[in-house]
Amino acid sequence: MLLRHPDFKPYVSCFLGILSLLAVLSFHFPELLTSQEVRAIYTETFARHLLLGGIATSFFLGTLAILKDQHRRVALAGLGTSTIALVLGGATVQFDSINSTAYSLGLDWFILALFFSALVFVPLEHYFAHKPMHPLRPGWRTDAAYFFSTHVFIQFILIFVTATTTFMADFIRLPGLEAAITGLQAVVQFLIAVFVADMAQALIHRSYHRLQAFWRFHAVHHSSPELDWLAGSRMHFMETVLTRSVVLLPLLVMGFAQEVLNAYIILVGLQAVIAHANIGVRFGWLEYLVVLPRYHHWHHARHRDYWDRNYAIHVPLVDMLMGTFRLPRDGSWPEEYGVLQRETVPNGFFAQHLMPFRGDRTYDDFVQ
Repeated sequence: MLLRHPDFKPYVSCFLGILSLLAVLSFHFPELLTSQEVRAIYTETFARHLLLGGIATSFFLGTLAILKDQHRRVALAGLGTSTIALVLGGATVQFDSINSTAYSLGLDWFILALFFSALVFVPLEHYFAHKPMHPLRPGWRTDAAYFFSTHVFIQFILIFVTATTTFMADFIRLPGLEAAITGLQAVVQFLIAVFVADMAQALIHRSYHRLQAFWRFHAVHHSSPELDWLAGSRMHFMETVLTRSVVLLPLLVMGFAQEVLNAYIILVGLQAVIAHANIGVRFGWLEYLVVLPRYHHWHHARHRDYWDRNYAIHVPLVDMLMGTFRLPRDGSWPEEYGVLQRETVPNGFFAQHLMPFRGDRTYDDFVQ
């Protein structure tokens, strides 16, 4: 049982303690640390109750871990951070109305996304793992840094993406096509949007593999030798901006309703995590209709026969049309993940961000 695992109590205590402290800081500095777009999806009452539960659970599990002599240092870190969160006001921090600001960090989005993703996928990967793997596997700190940067700086990413797509969408807008799309029901619009976005994503994705200048950036995403729900976050900032811009452009040009775009954003966030997850469940015929873990894991396989396969992130039909579909019928999974030449991608968040600009070179401290 996961609840009885000796690592469960101290590490969960530390995890919740750190998130609780970050949440208290968000209450103290909401204009600076929280995003206006994200605040719209939750209420203050919900946030306070979640924070209170996090502090209480961190205290409880940390105390149990110390009494049972389980990873005392980790447990003490959990107790320490939750204590600081409580001293700083806990769930009772008061603040005035939040004024609109030009820029802010999305620390609240990071906290919510990390908490609920871990709450869902850590148990799933424990009970249904394709490959038994500790949640704190080698490289988890690097992937956590990517997860943090992507979510905390979400507003700046959106600014870049908006800047690179809005002008072009206005320039090439097609009124007749827009009218045809807006006349469709929302469900039909959504299905078309998913296919169009996936085709755009797959085309730019394939160019990452075929153009050396692009591959230097994309190699970062493929460098992880272990795949789980967190590994999908490992992506160079430049690739994040370019991919989102390329995918968003046709959606804006075709004039999909805003609620359809919002639904697609939710879908791509969920499916990107699911596709990389360490979930070894066989889904049978459904694997040919929807991109699921085994399908995308073969795209990450450290195998020459798969370096140009399975680019879709939503529907395998896209790869079938592109001629890049490949999935073993025997239900097998890749034996290894990562780039073919491991020495070309260094270890660490900052080194990996600098790597594409340093030319063709190898590293002594590389991902392995």
